[in-house]
Amino acid sequence: MLVLAIETSCDETSAAVLRTAAQERGHAPEVLFVPPALVPEPAAAPDVLSNIVLSQDEVHAPYGGVVPELASRQHIKTIAVIVSEGLSRAGVALEKIDLYAVTQGPGLIGSLLIGLSFAKGLAYYHKKPLVGVDHLEAHLEACFLENPGIEYPVLGLLVSGGHTALYLMEEPLSYKLLGRTRDDAAGEALDKIAKFLGLGYPGGPVIEKLGRGGDPKAFPFAVPRTKDRSLDFSFSGLKTAALKHIREHGIVKDDARLPDFLASFEEVVARTLVDNLRRAADAVQPRSLVLCGGVARNTRLRARFQDFARDAGLPAYIPSPKLCTDNAAMVGALALKKFARRPDPATDLDLDAYARA
Repeated sequence: MLVLAIETSCDETSAAVLRTAAQERGHAPEVLFVPPALVPEPAAAPDVLSNIVLSQDEVHAPYGGVVPELASRQHIKTIAVIVSEGLSRAGVALEKIDLYAVTQGPGLIGSLLIGLSFAKGLAYYHKKPLVGVDHLEAHLEACFLENPGIEYPVLGLLVSGGHTALYLMEEPLSYKLLGRTRDDAAGEALDKIAKFLGLGYPGGPVIEKLGRGGDPKAFPFAVPRTKDRSLDFSFSGLKTAALKHIREHGIVKDDARLPDFLASFEEVVARTLVDNLRRAADAVQPRSLVLCGGVARNTRLRARFQDFARDAGLPAYIPSPKLCTDNAAMVGALALKKFARRPDPATDLDLDAYARA
């Protein structure tokens, strides 16, 4: 079966073509730590024939963040070209596609509607089924795309520019939300501090680059915790504390203390994420850990995640960098699983977009 997947939830336009695997095959996944006794049996995973991602970073950089209207306009300009390129690189004609997949939400409603409308049009014209996919569930699925056979139950930490959440997956296609951000997402907090200092956009990669070699203990930050001791996250107070340090110490873009400050802020963000992950693991006793989302590319976060997994004696997985950011391959992979469980040859033209989870 061939699936054409489309992703336009925010500011990346992406199209991918996947094919169900005829037989089990080997992978070279990035496995951070796997105790020998817990190595899972491999399972078949789809072949990713193409995965085209067009970023809009240059469009939004002057504003220090994503401008929804500009994002929608860019999707309109580029979606046909990106889909065509995805098919071309896969060596697949549009008439050969058996299944269409598209992100329904959460995300920017204007951006979502561009991809959803395009996918609906293709599915209707070619009389093929269409599967709607949740963007956050697709991020979690990215781990399984490269690491088939991860052992359940799985505890997932999802960290991106717009979302920060903990999920328990007790079985395939089961996603139980354990905790989420109550205000800023982790990636959003990094972007805002970078914007305040005039460092550029997107803020996470810039902070990581400029903070490399800095002292992560130079500036004292307390790990924020919710008063009710839930597994929710809150980064607004941490962002306020960072702004206070900037003003009190007079830190500016060209300051010699900037690497230390950025390393300290990045460190406390990573510690906050892993601290909640640790408490969640104590509560639900998973057999595997996964880290996903755009911020999962951050070296410091990956190191803290790996340290915790090793201490806990749990296998830990993370997608390759190209599958951490928003992409259509993860959308197609999840759609194939959903369709395999409940195959429906009809084209669902009633699918609608939703902005929030």
